[in-house]
Amino acid sequence: MTYLILSLLALGIVAAMIGLLSHNKHGSSNVIMADSSSCATCNGDNQKCEQECMMEAATKDIVYFDDEELDVFRDRAADDYTDEEAEQFREIVYTMKQREVREWTRSLTLRGIALPNQIKDEVFLLIDESLSS
Repeated sequence: MTYLILSLLALGIVAAMIGLLSHNKHGSSNVIMADSSSCATCNGDNQKCEQECMMEAATKDIVYFDDEELDVFRDRAADDYTDEEAEQFREIVYTMKQREVREWTRSLTLRGIALPNQIKDEVFLLIDESLSS
């Protein structure tokens, strides 16, 4: 009886070790994470790439672009901004480097801040230009 219990215990330990090694070797199959080099190549045509990069961005600390004053607009609808409020966003976007605009829009999204409708076309144009250069 003792040999049977020891054999089962040993078998359980071996099975647990194999499971741990297999998990570490292959990673979790339920979580898809893009590496940062692939995020640099996302061009908006591949929805999966964009989703993976957004998930990656969500796991990192939120990056502020000297725009903490925009936090007062958290949870506000994109069509609920006055022209003066939209101008605050416009001033920030035109003072940053063009390659930073895409990351800035991700920062706004993660912070729960909607981009005002008044400047969306300009912002998306800047993002498209930065991707094509």
